[in-house]
Amino acid sequence: MAPTRFLPGLAVLCLGAVFARAIELTVGFNHLLVAIALGFVLANGVGVPDRLEPGLATHKLWLGAGIVLMGASLTLETVLEVGGLVLLVVVCVTSFTILVVELLARNVFGLADRLGSLLAAGAGICGVSAVVAVAGAIRAREDHIAYAAATVLLFDAITIVVYPVVGDLLNLSGIVFGVWAGVSMFSTGPVVAVGFAHSEVAGQWATMTKLSRNALIGAVVLAYASYYARSGGGGRPSVRTLWDEFPKFVLGFLALMLLASAGVFSASQLASIENAYSWLFVLAFVGLGTEIRLAELRSTGLMPAVVVLVSLLVASALSLALLTLLL
Repeated sequence: MAPTRFLPGLAVLCLGAVFARAIELTVGFNHLLVAIALGFVLANGVGVPDRLEPGLATHKLWLGAGIVLMGASLTLETVLEVGGLVLLVVVCVTSFTILVVELLARNVFGLADRLGSLLAAGAGICGVSAVVAVAGAIRAREDHIAYAAATVLLFDAITIVVYPVVGDLLNLSGIVFGVWAGVSMFSTGPVVAVGFAHSEVAGQWATMTKLSRNALIGAVVLAYASYYARSGGGGRPSVRTLWDEFPKFVLGFLALMLLASAGVFSASQLASIENAYSWLFVLAFVGLGTEIRLAELRSTGLMPAVVVLVSLLVASALSLALLTLLL
């Protein structure tokens, strides 16, 4: 297909981004949350014509590009101040979330094993991406994949609204709020959105924490594949499969951070890079808003939603308490 098929959707993303910025300047609402709201209204009110779909779908590319560029705004010195502690919290909370979802799904609510595993991966690692990655490794049923993905999207929509409110009520610092969002929310887009809605510092730490979590996807896929292979119902993923599922923008983020640490960028270049990734995020979040479809959220089964809700409340409360004490 011709590249021109992307232009209508890209034009909508650009118009939405400019409008979101204008609303922030005139009314004071955060432009990233406004961008998500605009996309949501488009998808659930007016509707998205087929000709816009290709361009709107590029929002994941802009999010990844923005995250890569954001690496230039951080240095190793900044990260190492509390980086080891954050990594420990990420591993502990991720493991705890996966364990809680698995136990609730199998032993309390009686869900199918594979459905519980998909919910655990989505809640514990990186949302729908983790659901899809683990589904391929354990040969999950299509309806289970749909249930798990819809459940994750439901809580992405809820946490985008709830987390900024809680952060303001508790007057959380930028680092605490950012790490909390990065370690307990599900998908990368909403994490970045609420982080920067709080503050620049919170946005940076939310993104960095979430990237650390995302990087665990390979280990989780291997673990699930090995478990279900032993039980006779899974397949062992190839190295190529793991590489395809690995979030490669993590590598770009690290590369830019190393260059910034070496003093490669001047102050004016850093300001330009910051402006660039700020606009890329607005573009991405207009597209992200179009993925929150009410019709799909209504189709979410009650039991999967209850399982994830309980695990989210427990993991969120415990991680916030831990971070408040440690940071």
